[in-house]
Amino acid sequence: MRKKTGTASNGYKIMLVDDEIGIVDSLSIVLSKAGYTTVGFTDPYVAIESLSKEFYDIVILDFLMNTIHGDEVVRRIREFNSDVYIIILTGHKDLAPPVETIKALEIQGYCEKNDRFDQLILLIESAVKSIEQRKTIYNFKEGLNKILDAVPRIYSLMPVGDILENILKEIMEFIKSSDGFILIDDIINDKDSGKTIYRGLGKYFGSIEEFALKLNPELMECIGQARMDKKVICLPYGIILPLTNGYQNVMGVIYIESSSYSDSTRLLEIFSSQASAALNNSLLHSIISTKNEELLKTYDELRERYMDTIEVLRLAVDAKDVYTRGHSERVGYYARKIGELFNLNDKELEILNVGGVFHDIGKIGTTDDILLKTDKLSPREYEEIKKHPLKGAHILSAVSMFKDVVPLVKYHHERIDGKGYPSGLKGDEIPFFARILSVADAFDAMTSDRLYRTKLGVEEAKRQLIEGAGVQFDVDVVNAFIKLINESFDKMKEELEFSFNAI
Repeated sequence: MRKKTGTASNGYKIMLVDDEIGIVDSLSIVLSKAGYTTVGFTDPYVAIESLSKEFYDIVILDFLMNTIHGDEVVRRIREFNSDVYIIILTGHKDLAPPVETIKALEIQGYCEKNDRFDQLILLIESAVKSIEQRKTIYNFKEGLNKILDAVPRIYSLMPVGDILENILKEIMEFIKSSDGFILIDDIINDKDSGKTIYRGLGKYFGSIEEFALKLNPELMECIGQARMDKKVICLPYGIILPLTNGYQNVMGVIYIESSSYSDSTRLLEIFSSQASAALNNSLLHSIISTKNEELLKTYDELRERYMDTIEVLRLAVDAKDVYTRGHSERVGYYARKIGELFNLNDKELEILNVGGVFHDIGKIGTTDDILLKTDKLSPREYEEIKKHPLKGAHILSAVSMFKDVVPLVKYHHERIDGKGYPSGLKGDEIPFFARILSVADAFDAMTSDRLYRTKLGVEEAKRQLIEGAGVQFDVDVVNAFIKLINESFDKMKEELEFSFNAI
């Protein structure tokens, strides 16, 4: 008996069994160069004993050996190991084991000995692929078993926070993650309740106030995208899983931080669907039994902190460009004034105002060299600028309290003629509030100084609005706003004096 170990590089370990030391040595050299770890044996009995104690991915053995034939070696191996991949070598094709023996002993490969080993290398590469597929199937099966084991625990009736923590712990176990959170909105399926529940683990553990401050613009945008598109979002540093209710409405998200989850994505999706079902059934009982005061306090705290976070981001956009400072507040003001002309109620007027204040929030991700450019933008730069409505919509979609504002932010650059962006909507396809915001935004942009031009006069701005009516802008909105300017512009300027005196 002789052992010869190759240099490990690709992680696969191969046992070589042949009573000719020259064959063992030759195979060891060839396979080591191919990146495999090899351990050679000239005594098949010692090889069998080694396999019973150590792990090997593949066994390559000679069929005809002096002390014992290869089929008997395989038969003894199969008594305690049914998984190892076995390839039989023969010196002559007429001496190959019968097909019935190959099937009965689950021998996966057969190869004739030759000096080049090309056929053997191909067989080994095929074996590696088969092993990888088998590992994938095994891991998936194990994952499904874990889901089945976890289901009773996540369906248990217990305090809401404990259920959410159980869900997090179980799902994080799949990818060995230690950081994640669940954010659930409108979990009782009451669209007007606005109640929100949160639970985090690892670095996201803590109060809602602490959680809101940890959100960064990119993660907020991706959470919103997952909710809007009802799809899993895979990031280099984590995965966002939307949670849907029985009506296929997204009620929240699970975020798990990890960079090595790709092999478990499908399992995570399956588990998230189970978590959704649990939250729709068992959690309903828990939430109803929770004190209303606690839920209201949770919602109010999250709303306050999230509003603070959004406001900081909005101010960061303004801080990038002194010429746009105050623009968002004025757009919100004009939009609200236009809404009053259409007899909108207080809630609708507030939506218009908030939409105006946050309409450019997506520019937080635009680089300064584009945002502050004084000459004409290149096609590439213009395409980058055009992304800000969708980015803003994603950021605001992260929490359901802004769900009515999202369409305004997303579509305020659409045009009546369908040549706007990001979706190319036209006419009545554009939400009415977004059409109002478009006019308010355009008027303030024209009557404010910018890096690339000085402000226009009010009369010229009015002329351009009228010229764009029916092409870029809604005719009724333009007509109403022109009438408002003619009758009350001086009064509006007085009301806006608190806002940077820009007009």
